[in-house]
Amino acid sequence: MNTFKDLWQIAKKDLLEFARDKLRLVTFLIMPMFMMIMTGFIFPNQNTLKNISLGVTNQDSQYGQKLVETISVLKLTGNNPAFQIKSYANLDAIKDGIKKQEISGGLVILEDFTQKVNQNQQAEVTLVEDPSNPQISALVSQTLMQTVAAFGQQIGIQKINLLLNSLSPVPEQSQPKDNSALAILAPVGTKLESIIPGNPNYFEFIAPGIMAMIVMTAVLTGLAASIAREKEQGTLDGILISPINRLAIILGKALAQAIRGLIQGAIVLLLAFLLFGVTIHGSLFLVASLLLLGIFSFVGLGILVSAVATEQETATQLLFMFQFPMLFLSGVFFPILMMPRFMQQIAHLIPLTYAINALRKVMVLGAGLPSVQTELLILFLFGAATLAVAVPVFKRVITK
Repeated sequence: MNTFKDLWQIAKKDLLEFARDKLRLVTFLIMPMFMMIMTGFIFPNQNTLKNISLGVTNQDSQYGQKLVETISVLKLTGNNPAFQIKSYANLDAIKDGIKKQEISGGLVILEDFTQKVNQNQQAEVTLVEDPSNPQISALVSQTLMQTVAAFGQQIGIQKINLLLNSLSPVPEQSQPKDNSALAILAPVGTKLESIIPGNPNYFEFIAPGIMAMIVMTAVLTGLAASIAREKEQGTLDGILISPINRLAIILGKALAQAIRGLIQGAIVLLLAFLLFGVTIHGSLFLVASLLLLGIFSFVGLGILVSAVATEQETATQLLFMFQFPMLFLSGVFFPILMMPRFMQQIAHLIPLTYAINALRKVMVLGAGLPSVQTELLILFLFGAATLAVAVPVFKRVITK
């Protein structure tokens, strides 16, 4: 019982010291806001493609002009046009415009475009990509390809309807409709159905990753920095000579960091919901439990770093060595499946990977406890193993 009482007193002391430092408190609150807002508005997706400068060379009149008009009025987000059309004389002029960063891509329509369509030949347009910005370039190209394909399908439907009418003269009320022509053009169709309602976007993929990353790294950094700072200031010696169990000191500091981490996680979750429309399809209680277990998995590593580091600067450098690879290897921003095989194997050695996977299953897919049992077990085992090593090491170091 005394251990739990001492544990809470240590945690309370750390939280009060943290609250008295106004600058640290402000940065503590601003950091998750900055991360969410920055990533939420910077990372593009097709639903947010708007007002992108597009260079167009149109040497055709009839169908070429109609295609340009179709692209110019295309809207993917509210009333904002997807593209701002800029006219260029030819392909070389578009390439120069991309080099000068005047435009983010180009479209070239040759003078025989309508002629080929009318002669039942395949007419082509040329898409010019901007390799300096591959993400935007991929979105622009994908959107233009889909628009051109839909435009071509409409022309095909019109031509087949005319053919059907000429072959089978029938009263006007019985003339073939667009769906009969579409059935000839595309005899097999597809229908997309998601396991969750709505239209998920890219930010719903990265929001759980950002939340896990902020919470875990904040706890890891805060725990190691707290112990290293008390070593430098000499206050740790005062705690050690008091009649407090060594385990209570460790767990008390871990509890303080866990509370801070959960506060930051709540801020991230609130911003994701208010600013970016992220919907949690699973249990909020399960999300909170996953965050707590993720924090537990990192506590041992934080204690080990604080035991090894004699100064706060050293602790910061050691933590950066761990955190920087985790940022890219744990699947925060990019799917692990897109990595090379050997990088995937490394990613599966990082506990943050499992925390992020579990959070995505719950938040994005609406999964329940049975679906995240493997991740829960791995996080628990990693935390227990690192604590089993860290606590004796910490006790030995501080008693020297």
